[in-house]
Amino acid sequence: MNLIFDTHSHYDDKAFHDDRDILLPHIFENGVYAVVNQGTDIASSRFGIELAEKYERVFAAAGLHPECLNEKSINDLEEIKRLATHPKVVAIGEIGLDYYYDVPRELQKQIFTAQLDMARELDMPVNIHDREAHGDMLQILKEYTPKGILHCFSGSIEMARDIVGLGMYIGIGGVVTFKNAVKIVEVVRNTPLERIVLETDCPYLAPVPFRGKRNNSTYIEYTAQRIAEIKGIAVERVLETTKYNAECVYNINVKQ
Repeated sequence: MNLIFDTHSHYDDKAFHDDRDILLPHIFENGVYAVVNQGTDIASSRFGIELAEKYERVFAAAGLHPECLNEKSINDLEEIKRLATHPKVVAIGEIGLDYYYDVPRELQKQIFTAQLDMARELDMPVNIHDREAHGDMLQILKEYTPKGILHCFSGSIEMARDIVGLGMYIGIGGVVTFKNAVKIVEVVRNTPLERIVLETDCPYLAPVPFRGKRNNSTYIEYTAQRIAEIKGIAVERVLETTKYNAECVYNINVKQ
């Protein structure tokens, strides 16, 4: 039975242009239950929907990523909202804050909170990007209390507890397998499995032993194995529980 649920992928990326329609059927024949393709702008959100229409086990999220914002982005919100009404769009994402990039912080906050309002209005979960913005992120999340996932979690144990306390899920990907991973290992150790979901962020952040290569959803097996080692439990339990968690947060169930 397929147990891998990839809650955060980017199969619209140009890294998949040459073999996307070969790779996607392959992953669903090799342990992958479902994937959610995250939007970063209008074009990628539309492409994700096209993939979801083509493949039963692909779902889409629609959103504006902080790295992609400019002064005209406010005008894109209505189109994101329209795309979000598609039956295979299961979340508003990928949205959030990224202070690594030189995008005005106030603009990021404006578009992020507007999309949180959108998700609340549509009664949808969110998939959130947080890079070097932990303080502002946590403050906003405590104010808006959305349902959803903090993807590629990079905060502290204390922040993880706060996120779990808000009823949200922690997204864990290939980084947990890296030799220099310390903080995320402790986050995994101290976070209930019932609040963890698995992801790739593919084509990026492939786990060991594929680090530096193009990532894909089948590689989640290695992330799950590392989590099982950290928690001292069976890998099957990790996959079964995180699959169930993802089904709950995205409110989907695929016939197998």
